[in-house]
Amino acid sequence: MAATAASPRPSLLILGTGGTIASTAARSTALSGYSVTQRVDHLLQAVPEIGDLADVRSEQFCNVDSRAIDNALLLRLAKRVNRLLAQPAVDGIVITHGTDTLEETAYFLNLTVKSRKSVVLTGAMRPASALSADGPLNLYHAVAVAADPSSAGLGVLVLMNDRIIAARFLNKAHTTQVDAFQSPEHGCLGFAHNGRAHIAQAPLARHTASSQFDLKRVKALPQVDIIYDHQSAGTHFYKAAIEAGTKGLVIAAPGNGSLTPNAVKGVSMAKKNGVLCVRATRAFGGMVSPSSSDRAHGLISAHTLNAVKARVLLTLSLTQTADRQLIQTWFEQH
Repeated sequence: MAATAASPRPSLLILGTGGTIASTAARSTALSGYSVTQRVDHLLQAVPEIGDLADVRSEQFCNVDSRAIDNALLLRLAKRVNRLLAQPAVDGIVITHGTDTLEETAYFLNLTVKSRKSVVLTGAMRPASALSADGPLNLYHAVAVAADPSSAGLGVLVLMNDRIIAARFLNKAHTTQVDAFQSPEHGCLGFAHNGRAHIAQAPLARHTASSQFDLKRVKALPQVDIIYDHQSAGTHFYKAAIEAGTKGLVIAAPGNGSLTPNAVKGVSMAKKNGVLCVRATRAFGGMVSPSSSDRAHGLISAHTLNAVKARVLLTLSLTQTADRQLIQTWFEQH
């Protein structure tokens, strides 16, 4: 990461979107039932030590709970990040974000940001008003990671609880603990400690500047839905999704993406209606192996992506093509 001509230090922009890190509750002991109340400039004021790491300025992109983020907002966010990173005066971006859907936004940006500059997402599992709030240190260390030259070119990163995790491998593994974000299959890329980034490895999957996807001409994203498969599952969700005009479906199936009998009927209905389907897994980890029956059923295997990330990749793929085999290749590369 190159410093600007006007300053020997990196120049970073902190982009606020809301979330728990910007929330307060009625009591300092309350860890739920809070609401988004603070702007990103307030978060920065609470951590003046950030000024020792980089020259920072902030921008409030939105201020919502992350469960309220939809396709339209994601599209706007990615385009805004690309415009900001195209500015010579911006060396990197830190995004504060709610944790409920953080892994979806991080992976979406990992596929659509067209820059090698650092992009680091962070958030909090406890509101800003809580005893032992984790947001301030997460934000401090996210800035430290974004300011470090070793983070450039690694794709979109997430800094939570001192861990530096690639967006491609990030999973929210717990509902409430500060240690909720992990990468059990691939491990973290490194860690932050005492205001410094320590990065030991890099992801090899295609991302950011090398990814397949460019949003310059994309004005809206296609609707893609997730259906959870289980014992005694019916076909009604498939019928409803098709009638609602969905363009793609991701099935969170048992085991190795093994579809139940009615799920097979459902994907057959989807194929007849031109709806592409991806086999993902309900399991916490592992690869969904390609099947000899995938071609006959018009199915794509999710490879190592979980259901929510498979939905992100299928959504972006459908902005370019409906070719099943080509999209399967993209799932294996990204």
